[in-house]
Amino acid sequence: MISRVTQFVVPLANKPGTLARLCSVLGDAQVNIIGVFVPEARGTGKARIMVVDVAGTRAALKKAKISFSEEEALSVELDNEPGAFGELTGKLAQKGINIRYAYVTTGPFARAQVVIAVSNIEKAITALKPKNVWDLNPRK
Repeated sequence: MISRVTQFVVPLANKPGTLARLCSVLGDAQVNIIGVFVPEARGTGKARIMVVDVAGTRAALKKAKISFSEEEALSVELDNEPGAFGELTGKLAQKGINIRYAYVTTGPFARAQVVIAVSNIEKAITALKPKNVWDLNPRK
């Protein structure tokens, strides 16, 4: 399954407590975080957060005066087996679609969930030939 998702991009200083504050603000607003990507950075980096409630996240971040932007990405469910991620990325490469970043999580027996930001979402969806595409966070 492939889903279109909205991720929140939040600048975070690389110091103790900044990620905790962000997560607490969302938790206090009853926003469920379903994906987080926080790469190592010197100074200030960018956290990417995928949530269930996009509108609630916007409101909570604005209320807390936390700056953010939004970006679209794809969430792709894969079989948890050797070569599955390589097959996915190979299909995108064959169509000339650049992967800006990706992160993957899975348990030892669960299906893998890949979040992937690409240069062209529509072209990526076509390249991957999904049976179903879900827009988890439709824009209003």
